[in-house]
Amino acid sequence: MISDLSLVRNIGISAHIDSGKTTLTERILYYTDRIHAIHEVRGKDGVGAKMDSMELERERGITIQSAATHCFWRDKFINIIDTPGHVDFTIEVERALRVLDGAILVLCGVAGVQSQSITVDRQMRRYKVPRIAFVNKLDRQGANAYKVTSQLREKLGHNAVMIQIPIGSEAELEGVVDLTTMRAFRFEGEGGKDIIESDVPANLVATANEYREKMIDAVSMFDDELMMAALEGQATTEQIRRAIRKGTLSLHLTPVMMGSAYKNKGVQLLLDGVDHYLPNPSEVENSAVDLDNNEAPLVLPSDSSKPLVVLAFKLDDGRYGQLTYIRVYQGTLRKGDTIVNMRTQKKVKVGRIVRMHSNEMEDIDDTCAGDLCALFGVDCNTGDTFTDGTVDVAMTSMFVPEPVIKLMIKPKDQKSQINMAKALNRFTREDPTFRTFVDEESGETIICGMGELHLEVYVERMKREYQCEVDTGAPQVAYRETIGRKAEFNYTHRKQTGGSGQYGRVAGFLEPWPDAEYLFEEQIVGGVIPREFISSCDKGFKSMMPKGRLIGFPVVNLKVVINDGAAHAVDSSDIAFQEAARGAFREAYSKASPVILEPVMKVAVEGPNEFQGAMARTLNQRRGIITGTSEEDGFARVEADVPLAEMFGYSTELRSATQGKAEFTMEFARYTEVPNSVSEALKKKYAEANRLDK
Repeated sequence: MISDLSLVRNIGISAHIDSGKTTLTERILYYTDRIHAIHEVRGKDGVGAKMDSMELERERGITIQSAATHCFWRDKFINIIDTPGHVDFTIEVERALRVLDGAILVLCGVAGVQSQSITVDRQMRRYKVPRIAFVNKLDRQGANAYKVTSQLREKLGHNAVMIQIPIGSEAELEGVVDLTTMRAFRFEGEGGKDIIESDVPANLVATANEYREKMIDAVSMFDDELMMAALEGQATTEQIRRAIRKGTLSLHLTPVMMGSAYKNKGVQLLLDGVDHYLPNPSEVENSAVDLDNNEAPLVLPSDSSKPLVVLAFKLDDGRYGQLTYIRVYQGTLRKGDTIVNMRTQKKVKVGRIVRMHSNEMEDIDDTCAGDLCALFGVDCNTGDTFTDGTVDVAMTSMFVPEPVIKLMIKPKDQKSQINMAKALNRFTREDPTFRTFVDEESGETIICGMGELHLEVYVERMKREYQCEVDTGAPQVAYRETIGRKAEFNYTHRKQTGGSGQYGRVAGFLEPWPDAEYLFEEQIVGGVIPREFISSCDKGFKSMMPKGRLIGFPVVNLKVVINDGAAHAVDSSDIAFQEAARGAFREAYSKASPVILEPVMKVAVEGPNEFQGAMARTLNQRRGIITGTSEEDGFARVEADVPLAEMFGYSTELRSATQGKAEFTMEFARYTEVPNSVSEALKKKYAEANRLDK
């Protein structure tokens, strides 16, 4: 347990997919002696990067789950979370940034600021996370650190300041010049472990001086002492670093460092940057709510002597039980302590505390404020707060985006059905953006997620981890049926089978009724239908509503009026009048010009202004009707009404059309009549399905 919080750093590594996050983390672990050999994300040796421990991650060469580790660099203890870059796994970035104090924003030296860079930056702003930008892959053809720094300013609105410049470029990349010390650094020997420090190369002196002046001009705004020293031409390295730190912690400055993780260049200096410029746990504001005072906002100091407050930010329900990743915000937690879940008020005894190193665990006896670790055997949900029972507070919740895609899922056999239920229960506990429910109308099991890859990964995990074979497909759209005009009925139900028979006659009409799904009204005069059988007629008509005659979906917006009929003293009964009502419904429904209704969604698409036309086009192609557009701060918003049946697969198409830079939300708006062509196709499909059933 490290009690001096000034020696602790909790950082995340985030970026667009394939920017080199996991490769960078692998080098950090190597240079801090946590691993003794470097393995690549798509390594030919079959080992793979340490932080990609899942078999699927190594096969696909992408990070699917965030992974935690820790290391020592010089005198600092650093907790690290490596996060996925793909937009489908955005919740992993969301919950990591919720508990981290600082971050490294990795940018590709060739592609620069990409779509997920924008998303990650929004997430960092949401949780007020200070960051260092690391321009990676400068050994690649077309790499340009100066261009990427400009994009940070233009596309993300950062006050980005280069504190290093590269020595050489592309294949000739040798190292970097540190502008705070005006020294050149090259990285040689096995794995780039040998750092060769020298004077700035003669051909770079002018460029280095130019960018040092720019750096001092920018960072002196955060430190009066540096400003005075700069005016006298006597700025020291210590003064410059202190000013950069102040600007970074205030979120008004983003220092830009650079190198090539794959070529082992610049990573050690980046670790020094984490030490110099990112906050320790005592320098960040921890937001909580006071449950005793109407959830009034509260700021918790990172103090190990105060009452315990812990946040569970990630669950991993594995072979040996639930592993709960926690951030300790206040107090000290020891093995054997009893803690209280503030959501359920249940007491839990802490049996085992572990520190994570990817999928490996190291047992520890205690932990304190400012630390990240994990607990075994604690039953809770993501986002639960635990205390020692002496305070009634809860940490503020993380942002959970709404799922944007749905799939129908069906087990292939009985064994798979049992295993599927277990898998779905586990996945929904672990991942707040993965949801499942059973559709009441179709009886189908539906899974919801952030994208096709997101759901594809979970289906594959069911197969591998639970031996569960499933079929998937688009979920059934909840269509409705209604009538287009008034139609009369006069139906007699007569059945004689020996002894007392069945007799009932009902007459009246059906008519459209937009104000309610179903309305029954009786206008019987003279008791032609006895009072006790009026409710039987209502039951009979109502029983026909769940399944229409066109495509078998519920009937809505219908009014039934009965105004005549007849009864028999012996043969009339509750059942007879229910059957008469059903027959009357069948007789009138086909004459009432029945139509099919489809759910229409209110869809809002947001993305950079340059893609406004593409966003509108994708909606128009899906029978969408544009209802409004707006522009603000470089972002466009397009609103439209689109049939739900046309929205399946939309997230993938939208990403393709906008380079992954746009996102959308949708909610139910209303039901409207389907076009004739769609109606005929649905009726034909329904008739074919009924024929096959018979």
